[in-house]
Amino acid sequence: MSSLFNDLIGQSLAVAFLEASLRKKHFAPAYLFCGPNGVGRKLAAFRFLEGLLFNGKSSESLRRRLEEKNHPDLLIIEPTYIHQGRLVPKSEADLESVSSRTPPQIRLEQIRDLKRFLGRNPVEAKHGMVIIESVDLMAEPAANALLKTLEEPGHGLLILISSAPDRLLSTIRSRCQNILFKRLDMDQLKFVLKKKRILEFESLSKNESYLEILSLANGSPGQLIQNLHIWKSIPDDISNNLKNLPQNPLQALSLARDLTDTLDGEQQLWLINWLQFHLWNQKLDQEPLRRLEKLRLHLLGYVQPRLAWEVALLDLMVNS
Repeated sequence: MSSLFNDLIGQSLAVAFLEASLRKKHFAPAYLFCGPNGVGRKLAAFRFLEGLLFNGKSSESLRRRLEEKNHPDLLIIEPTYIHQGRLVPKSEADLESVSSRTPPQIRLEQIRDLKRFLGRNPVEAKHGMVIIESVDLMAEPAANALLKTLEEPGHGLLILISSAPDRLLSTIRSRCQNILFKRLDMDQLKFVLKKKRILEFESLSKNESYLEILSLANGSPGQLIQNLHIWKSIPDDISNNLKNLPQNPLQALSLARDLTDTLDGEQQLWLINWLQFHLWNQKLDQEPLRRLEKLRLHLLGYVQPRLAWEVALLDLMVNS
């Protein structure tokens, strides 16, 4: 059975629990896979369903169908944006040039689709299977509807994936079997990156900026890969100017213009995380970190991005 989870690194406790469930054929109606982003929670969900469908063993053909979302009894729900009157999944937002200023959500319509999906007879499997990604990003009506579904799950099996389970209703958490996924240590992180042939990793130990990016990933291979991707997409002049912070109002206004003209919402939000970590490493007082957190809230709201950056950079200039 271990071949099912061979590519899930650093999650021995979660794997042991899932293997025991498959071996005993004892399954909960709902599971909550909680832990940091990018450490293998979705991979574990796919492997668990593969074992569920194939008597605890691995099957390459089933594996491909599940991962390609090509199984009639599997429904995958992820946060969505509203774009031109349609719900666009987060994974497809870039392809459709959807603005990411407002965070995606799991919406009531999606939970209604889930209920209809579980209400029909399965085609191939014994269960209707549902994976809900980033389940903590649920609008309140969706959360209440999901709770009702969990109270009467029928023959369905749900896997909820969350990096912030404390944001969920306690009644939702209590109706799920909780499985904890942890951050990887440095050796495990290196192993995953080499296995995925992330060549940039070799230069992490030789570059101050990459060392910060490595630390910012905090034991998550997926987060580190995303960090590298975003960092490489940001022009050097912007990152260098942020490292030193503006020294006068003209520099602050110019940097705010360059940031908002050049970078999209996701890049700007990521830069806030990076800049907070960079300033924290310099052992400055807490005020710049709090001011950057306020900037994050403004960008996630409806404040005009350039104005938000201008005011924040001017404040940081005064307090630096």
